[in-house]
Amino acid sequence: MPSVLEERLAERVDAVIGVDTHTDTHTAVVVSPVGSVLAELTVAATTEGVAALLAWARQHTARLGSGRRAWALDSARSHGVGLLRALRTADETVLEAPKPTATARRRGGKSDSLDAIHAARAVLAADQTATPRADGDREALRILHICRRHYTDTRTATVNLFKSLILTADDDLRDQFRGRTTNQQVRHAIHLNSDGDGNSLEQMCRTHLAALAAQILELDRMLAANLAKIRTLVTAMRPALLDQPGIGPVTAAVALIAWSHPGRVRSEAAFACLAGVNPVPASSGRTVRHRLNRGGDRTLNAAIHTIAKSRQRCHQPTKDYIARRTAEGRTPREITRSLKRYIARQIWRIIEASS
Repeated sequence: MPSVLEERLAERVDAVIGVDTHTDTHTAVVVSPVGSVLAELTVAATTEGVAALLAWARQHTARLGSGRRAWALDSARSHGVGLLRALRTADETVLEAPKPTATARRRGGKSDSLDAIHAARAVLAADQTATPRADGDREALRILHICRRHYTDTRTATVNLFKSLILTADDDLRDQFRGRTTNQQVRHAIHLNSDGDGNSLEQMCRTHLAALAAQILELDRMLAANLAKIRTLVTAMRPALLDQPGIGPVTAAVALIAWSHPGRVRSEAAFACLAGVNPVPASSGRTVRHRLNRGGDRTLNAAIHTIAKSRQRCHQPTKDYIARRTAEGRTPREITRSLKRYIARQIWRIIEASS
């Protein structure tokens, strides 16, 4: 028996336009509500190509009835982002095509037209569908967050290289850094004198230590500016998140990026599933238990895990909860799972309350 959502979608549209997006071209197919392929077109991934694709879709769906249609985009927020924005400007209904399983790909083959057909049929058959994530402040937060991760990874790699040069420096230079914290070592290295023979081993080491220290300080400046911008955006979007224990600007930003916009996540249970913190049954025989979910958005899962660990250290009600659950025989892993599920519920309710 078809699902309720499948029946509603089939009744709501005359056709689904599946699109396989690429850097240079977009391949689209018109699929009827019962999955039959009616037409196919490949256009250039340009403004003119998108306009031609939209006119083509309107022409073909108009022949089927009232012209009602939905678009199923593959890679909507990457190769297809230009098409996505054009469709939203034209007030078209756009859905995010589920990723096909590896087994389905191997069995059905792969080409641009086949991928477009898979996208359309997957939307028709899906129990749950989602709209692509929004632009605006959410996209600004996403850019700030991915850049912050890059700055952080680069700083870590630079500090590791900085430390390795200190480790292999001559004794006199090593003694200058001994007993200092990393920040103190960086500030000291900035003022190292590299006068003299630039080709000598000692002078080369001093020169590169000073250069690496300058990079670290610049990355620190960029990270501070990045955090200030994230805090400003989060405060403008959902200031109540920052009032909760353990939730800072970065973890709040991750939650808002995943949530995206009103209507994308239908319930707090769906948000927990998206975060990979919903309890997964793991019972057998007389043993009744649940385990952690290993799926979902792992960046969001990591943010909720950070909030949980912060509350375990500094939040007295959380400490009391852990003590009570431990006395009931729960393991630390089970307690963490329950905490993360509660945090996901709390975050979703705060975000939705301000929608």
